[in-house]
Amino acid sequence: MARRDNPAPPSPPVPDPAHHRKPRRAALYIPFILAGAAALAWSGAWVYARGEAAKRLEAGAEQLRKAGYDVAWSNQRIYGYPFRLNIQLDDAKVREPSGWALAAPKLEAQAFMHGLSSWVLAAPQGLTFTRPVGGPVEVKGEVIHASLAGLDQPLPRFSFEGTKLAFTPTPGAQPFALSAADKVEFHFRPGPDDQAAVFFKVDAGKARLSGLFAHIAGDKPISISWDSLLSKISAFKGANWPEAVRAWTTAGGRMTVRQAGITAGEAVIGAQSGVLSVGYDGRLNGSLDVTLREAPKALGAMAENGVIRPEAAMAASAVAAARQGNDDVARANVTFQAGQTTLGPVAIGPAPKVY
Repeated sequence: MARRDNPAPPSPPVPDPAHHRKPRRAALYIPFILAGAAALAWSGAWVYARGEAAKRLEAGAEQLRKAGYDVAWSNQRIYGYPFRLNIQLDDAKVREPSGWALAAPKLEAQAFMHGLSSWVLAAPQGLTFTRPVGGPVEVKGEVIHASLAGLDQPLPRFSFEGTKLAFTPTPGAQPFALSAADKVEFHFRPGPDDQAAVFFKVDAGKARLSGLFAHIAGDKPISISWDSLLSKISAFKGANWPEAVRAWTTAGGRMTVRQAGITAGEAVIGAQSGVLSVGYDGRLNGSLDVTLREAPKALGAMAENGVIRPEAAMAASAVAAARQGNDDVARANVTFQAGQTTLGPVAIGPAPKVY
């Protein structure tokens, strides 16, 4: 019987030299190259945005100057690389033609690179606002800041907030109604149907010792609120404040008051409804349905401070007393017409001037 030969075992596979070939060194640097390119592109975008911010700031100031405003600052600094744009203006001021002005020793603005249509502003060293007749008032506080958003929209949103504020008229200026306030806020919000909401509020205000509010409120806090809706807001355009108001009024713009009120100690005046506009003379037109508590006291203080004539105060107090219910609250209508303010049938003084 023939013997079988065992077959030779298979030879092991020959390793492929290419399999153990070292990776190319260039592949190791690709992530770093991409990161460097991205950083370079981002840096270029930031530098471009910085230049555009400076151009737009100067262009906006120049446009205001052509409209008669006085706009200036002593030094400008733009920084915040890599993710923000920070703008700092030293000794910034703006004064409009009628005499109202705003100034701040340091004004700061900040926006993120991914959202340059929204800015936050702050006045860390306080600010000064100037009244055309009353003169400057310095404002200091824990927080004084504002926000401006939607700059890529026809009308931006604006909010202001100040906490723990102190108001001090400068030497030679006339007194200001408030000496302090826990909080002051203002909001402007464009909405649908060519409307915009306006909201203003003062919490826990403190009256100036010898002023009208002090005669009414004594040492008790003062609160003010105003909630209204503006129509035809797209027509509010012009080179200055009077022109914009006139254009808005001509287009049929109106302010609908949703709720408003002033609380000074025990005295309260509130408005739950009303429609207001501006007359050709720049004074307020329209009417408000109001509620009054402690009306004789408030009207008497207004007469003592020269806000209204004494005989008008007496007549208006009689109207309020006649319309007072069991809850010690009088309900009446305040009308602004032909340059006059009337409480019921009694003219108590000129209508407020808008411009």
